[in-house]
Amino acid sequence: MKIAVLDWQTVSCSGDISPEALSEFGDVRIYPLTSPEETAAHIADAEIVLCNKVLITPEVMDACPSVKYVGLFATGYNNVDVKAAAERGIAVCNAGEYSTNAVAQLTFSYILDRFSRVRDYDSAVRKGEWESSPTFSYFPIPTDEIAGKTLAVVGYGSIGRTVARIGAAFGMRVIINTRTVPAECPYEVTDLRTAASQADVITFHCPLTEQTKGMVNSELLGLMKPSAVLINTSRGGVVREADLAAALKNGTISAAYLDVLDREPMSPDTPLKGIPECTITPHIAWAPLETRRRLMDIVCGNIRAWISGAPVNKVN
Repeated sequence: MKIAVLDWQTVSCSGDISPEALSEFGDVRIYPLTSPEETAAHIADAEIVLCNKVLITPEVMDACPSVKYVGLFATGYNNVDVKAAAERGIAVCNAGEYSTNAVAQLTFSYILDRFSRVRDYDSAVRKGEWESSPTFSYFPIPTDEIAGKTLAVVGYGSIGRTVARIGAAFGMRVIINTRTVPAECPYEVTDLRTAASQADVITFHCPLTEQTKGMVNSELLGLMKPSAVLINTSRGGVVREADLAAALKNGTISAAYLDVLDREPMSPDTPLKGIPECTITPHIAWAPLETRRRLMDIVCGNIRAWISGAPVNKVN
């Protein structure tokens, strides 16, 4: 069986993860990256295609009729036309839940950064400000306890549930907004407008769909407290970046933390660039070594299950 891996560099850019496990399934061709113009040629006669963010369009599928399986190094699958794949008998399988702990960890790194202001105080100490303090404790930058704050979690899949559980462990009041009301949810479930208006922190853990695209817009931001913090580790398209930039500049909300943007890599002309109260990390939530090792295990397990005739994590 011939296997084409189209963007291995997005999984291991420093050699810390090996693709050797994939050789169990056949002849593997590894491409560090693949441009849209190269996609069909790189797939060629492959039966199995593995990718992270490469677009697998109907045109690519038609040009590569040998493809029977598309496996994703990701939970999101908006880069694959799953309807077209189903029409052509191509199975599409994602890697669900591999990054739950890592994304939840980054989410709370953001929250603790904002409320404890560790970066700001480290900077002050490095500048010598504590050395010149007349008192033993130097605290000109306000800090806050997160206990008692309202955490609004948008999306209640594996990551959303974990973030909610950690928030509750910190003593936060947790409210949930989700498309489908979960059974036996221990938290208050509410609509998005109410979640936004009540939140001290609102964090997004939902897929990018036609319904969620641009859901963070000027109208929603206008409902939020001026002290509120917005976090997005889901997909960049959930946020209208120009609206968020305006809200931060105008003081509509106090801060935003983003691990994803509408265009990635980050565009030099993103309206969010350089805004002091907007912290941007370069899509790293999923990147811990343990997380990527788990990802490889899931991808291999998906292929093994598909070959056996009992596919798992199939999204089409």
